[in-house]
Amino acid sequence: MAARDAASLLVGLLVLFHTWGVWADVEVNMEDRVEVYSGEEARINCMFTSTEGVGALRIHWFYVTRSGEKQQIYYLDSTMKYADRGTQFTDRVNGTISAGTVVLTINDVQVEDEVEFICLIKSLTGAGEGCTKLKVFDAPDLPSIEGVQTGISVNEENPSKIGTCEVKNGFPKPNITWYRNNTPLRPIQDEVEIAPSVTVESSKLFSVRSELRMKVTKEDKDDQFYCEVTYFVPGGIRMTETNRINITVYYPSTAVSVWVESPKGKIKEWDSIELQCRGNGNPSSSIISFKHGEKELASDQDTLVLHNVTRLDSGVYYCISTDMETFQEIPGNTTLFVNYLDPAVVRSEKAIVSQGQELKATCNALSSVDTHTAWFKDGKEISKGNTLIVKDATFDTAGTYECVVTVPEIEGMETRGTVHINVQGQPEIIKPDNTEMEQQVETTVSLRCKVRGFPDPRVEWTTSDGKVLDETSHEVTDEGVQSTVDVKVTSDITVFCNATNDFGTDALTFNIKAIKPKTANPPKKKVKKESSGGVIIAVIIICILLLAILGSVLYFLYKKGKICGRSGKQDLTKEKSNKDNIVVEMKSDNTEEAVLLGVNGEKQPPNDQRGSSLYSQSQPHQKVLPSIS
Repeated sequence: MAARDAASLLVGLLVLFHTWGVWADVEVNMEDRVEVYSGEEARINCMFTSTEGVGALRIHWFYVTRSGEKQQIYYLDSTMKYADRGTQFTDRVNGTISAGTVVLTINDVQVEDEVEFICLIKSLTGAGEGCTKLKVFDAPDLPSIEGVQTGISVNEENPSKIGTCEVKNGFPKPNITWYRNNTPLRPIQDEVEIAPSVTVESSKLFSVRSELRMKVTKEDKDDQFYCEVTYFVPGGIRMTETNRINITVYYPSTAVSVWVESPKGKIKEWDSIELQCRGNGNPSSSIISFKHGEKELASDQDTLVLHNVTRLDSGVYYCISTDMETFQEIPGNTTLFVNYLDPAVVRSEKAIVSQGQELKATCNALSSVDTHTAWFKDGKEISKGNTLIVKDATFDTAGTYECVVTVPEIEGMETRGTVHINVQGQPEIIKPDNTEMEQQVETTVSLRCKVRGFPDPRVEWTTSDGKVLDETSHEVTDEGVQSTVDVKVTSDITVFCNATNDFGTDALTFNIKAIKPKTANPPKKKVKKESSGGVIIAVIIICILLLAILGSVLYFLYKKGKICGRSGKQDLTKEKSNKDNIVVEMKSDNTEEAVLLGVNGEKQPPNDQRGSSLYSQSQPHQKVLPSIS
């Protein structure tokens, strides 16, 4: 009995030693974790050492389920390998073995594949086991941030919503951290609240949302808020940030400013003025009102427009900003001064001066600012300063003087005044360029006479025979009197322009010589040339017809023997060889021989000359006309 128990104990120890690997000849070594992106391929290495060959090894791959149980997913040895059916890895797993390493490959890794894998290697004399955790990662989408669209009042008792941040589809779960001006925000009771929320999508990915609430102050009006998102990736951690947002903070004003928006610079009468009123706060609702003294002025909220202001509009203008939440009134004011320039007053010691005397005039305009005065005559500047002095007056001095008063520092601010000065003296006729002229008889000539003097001269036109010309016209201008007369010329005539006033007279003589118009030659008649082609053609046809008629008449007379005393028969009896030739008889006083030449200049033989010689004896030196058949 004791022997049997000892044997059983020995067997149990052997089994225990085998289980503990004391005698095992297989050693397994595996990585703690394998990291891979979702959708990629994962390779889990199982490295081993064994005294036995690969052919004696059997490899089993397991994974640990969510409940903690082991489930085999793959088997392989030297003769066979297969994936176990009915697991989440069945169609995506494959195994290989080489010297010292067994590799399990998982295709298209999903986030639910993040489990622990066990590699069990058995030999004939022992076994070895190792495990590795598979970590799966999926980078999230870019984060987004949305701030509140309405303003936030500093008078709110509880923290107000600032905005929300959201990041979607990440694995493992991303983290969101809020920042204000590059400083991370942490929850503070009754001041800062951060409320995160996590959603697991159908794809097993995580979406995280975070809401920030704060109790704002005036100092937060320029702050920038944003979110930082951190997430895990194979081998490390990555970070991304959202855009920056601002919030609108409503806070009451502590002071109000009033200013002139337009015009820029100094104000003058008849300007239109725009006043602006603004507090240093940012109230959600406020009322702006304007006053001038005790008088309330109608305005368009924070803008007051005054049209065509005068000096009476100068003074202090008040603006009152009333906060509709606290009903607190904050006043502000500005002083408005309207510059003015009264109309120019021009005075002259004498409106009438005598020739050679001194002319003096003054120009003054009441103004709130410094002015500049200049004098003009006929559009040209003649003097500066408010006093005009002209010495040794002449008729050229007479006329209208204009005083222009301007304010150099305010554009467009000016006033004008005029004074008319007369210089008295006897008439002075301004002689024209031509007083000697020629004019055709029975024509009319206009004569002009321009006279200076004061009082205005009386102008009378007369002729050398004492006749007074009544048909005249007179025009009085600042430069004097201009008189015009029309004279009909019948003969040589002398016309006088006589000017008279209280101080004397002056005269101007016009000599007009009458000339008779030249007799014009009668115009030559122009022969109209016929250029029509039809007329030329008609003339040519008529000429041809006349030639034909003339030839017929000559032929008829020749036949009747009326030409050269010959009959038509004698001409027709010529030999055939000569009937087309024209024969001319050449006879001189020194020879009796007559030579007949043909048309071509050939000498005719004697036989051929017989008929012709008879004709030539009776009619010497005559030409023989050819017969016309």
